Amino acid sequence: MNYLEFEKPLAEIEGKAEELRAMAKSSPGMDVSKEAEALDRKAETALRDLYKNLTAWQKCLVARHPDRPHCKDYVEALFTEFTSLAGDRAFADDHAVMGGIARFNDQPVVVIGHEKGNDTKTRIERNFGMARPEGYRKAIRLMDLADRFRLPVITLVDTPGAYPGKGAEERGQAEAIARSTEKCLAIGVPLISVVIGEGGSGGAVAFATANRVAMLEHSVYSVISPEGCASILWKDAEKMREAAEALRLTAQDLQKLGVIDRIIKEPMGGAQRAPKEAIDAVGKAIETMLKELSGKKPEALIRDRRQKFLDMGTKGLAA
Repeated sequence: MNYLEFEKPLAEIEGKAEELRAMAKSSPGMDVSKEAEALDRKAETALRDLYKNLTAWQKCLVARHPDRPHCKDYVEALFTEFTSLAGDRAFADDHAVMGGIARFNDQPVVVIGHEKGNDTKTRIERNFGMARPEGYRKAIRLMDLADRFRLPVITLVDTPGAYPGKGAEERGQAEAIARSTEKCLAIGVPLISVVIGEGGSGGAVAFATANRVAMLEHSVYSVISPEGCASILWKDAEKMREAAEALRLTAQDLQKLGVIDRIIKEPMGGAQRAPKEAIDAVGKAIETMLKELSGKKPEALIRDRRQKFLDMGTKGLAA
């Protein structure tokens, strides 16, 4: 288990329990079951207390946890007959964006998502989930395909933001993001988006301009990272905790503002502690949202989606 900075008290308790069990294994006559169980109960209480009232910055840390399930994990668990489609037919294939045709509960769909990778090799290959212009153009191609064949689109968002490198800017990063966002607004099929980790800047909006937007309980979604915001406002990246509070980037804040429609509950301690449980919860939420949109005509889907984003923020302001 990779422990976060605010989980150190929990790490000590669980570490002691593991030490006791290791001692018992090496000394068969030693019975430490009662002590270990007591520590387990203490750890469970500590975990519940820690996650009961997480700050915005702590939620950022949880959303970035390396052990959280990533897009590839969700695709493998929730979709069948997934056929990956690669390339933007213009420059290259971007491994930070994965997408293709699949079946969800035996219904044909198009699925698109950011993939961060789960070890050093795959994180470098996937560019830590930061898409280049060709990634967004690949997504546009997939959404065009979905629109042509009347297939619902499901997007899984998990990115710190679009890649800001020189090559990406030379190839039209901003234009590609804008075109992807425009395509989200234009397709006449149900579009569902789930923020499974980080939803960073326009790189996330390009996939999340959807009829229904859901977030995992401890995921975050904002126009800029807390560190970037602190660097701009206070010239000090160490003020990221204050920036995280000011950005109102948690799922709970964003639901109040009307930016998202649904919060998907995570297992106690975050999705990283029980990945299968978290993936199942996302699957149930996607199923419910698809049912809500089934039978709607293309014109109604486009109109409702556009109106949703025009109305965004007014709910929280009125309150």
